[in-house]
Amino acid sequence: MSVLDNWDQWKNFLGDRLNEGEKQGLNDETVNSLAFEIGDYLAKQVEPQNDQEKVLADLWSVASDQEKQAMASVMVKLVENNETK
Repeated sequence: MSVLDNWDQWKNFLGDRLNEGEKQGLNDETVNSLAFEIGDYLAKQVEPQNDQEKVLADLWSVASDQEKQAMASVMVKLVENNETK
């Protein structure tokens, strides 16, 4: 089973990667830039595996670069907030 198959597993996976990046000293700007690159890669190369990913892929496909940056930043916040629950 891939981490992409389950939304909660995907968020946990992203949260773990975020924690690793922060431990390595990545600043918020770098984290958000990487989130944008990952989002762009996933949108172009990976088939969505669940309903949440399908919604994100649909939104990504019509968003401007500025809107994609905002979506990536919101995903970072989502996984950061997920850790506190």
